[in-house]
Amino acid sequence: MSEKVALITGGSRGLGRALALALAQRGWRIAFCYRTSEREAEETLQEIVAYGATGRAERCDVSDADAASQWAASVEADWGRIDALLNCAGQYHRVALEQESVEGWHEMFDHNLHPVFYLARAVARGMRARQWGRVLNFSLANAEQMSGQPFVTAHYIAKAGVLILTRTLAKLLAPDGITVNCISPGFIDSGGTPWNELEKMVGKIPAGYIGKVEDVVALCCFLLSDEARYVNGANIQISGAWGV
Repeated sequence: MSEKVALITGGSRGLGRALALALAQRGWRIAFCYRTSEREAEETLQEIVAYGATGRAERCDVSDADAASQWAASVEADWGRIDALLNCAGQYHRVALEQESVEGWHEMFDHNLHPVFYLARAVARGMRARQWGRVLNFSLANAEQMSGQPFVTAHYIAKAGVLILTRTLAKLLAPDGITVNCISPGFIDSGGTPWNELEKMVGKIPAGYIGKVEDVVALCCFLLSDEARYVNGANIQISGAWGV
């Protein structure tokens, strides 16, 4: 995987950061974006460089179609290629559907679903020209159940939409050597949720414990490799059997 270029949204924190560092250690060049976490982005970039890898961090709101496309185009123009797109950015809030605002409703789609389309469209041409590419999206472990979600309705619908978009892109891009897959985590200790809240969920997880970012990173690295060339359009749940 040496010298390949990864484009990562939400790369300054959580899973995005963990993936950026893991790929940097494997010789990838890393371009990641952030919206508000400037200090964390600078720290992540310093760690990437410390591994001897090339990195760049850019403030970009990928919910803006033009901004997302311009960011991808800039990276490809400067580095000559984008081999993998990892859509790790996403926003979440919990509110009863009756109290949800119109702005909050749109926000969930703008930050969780639409950027996947914007950026996949932006990187597809170059990947097709090189006849190789990887796109990884993120959904939820229970999204395939299509169950009612009174407190996270828009977020849940957006993540279900990611599954459909993933499968559609996989069908369209497979003839050009590009795989598009979805990873659907359950409860992962990625730093975004207080540990005491995560612990409350252990009894509901058949495996009996909370997952670590390393669990997700290992799966992602496999899906980015040549060994996973025939895995395409998949939704892989990584949840200790929760939500299946």
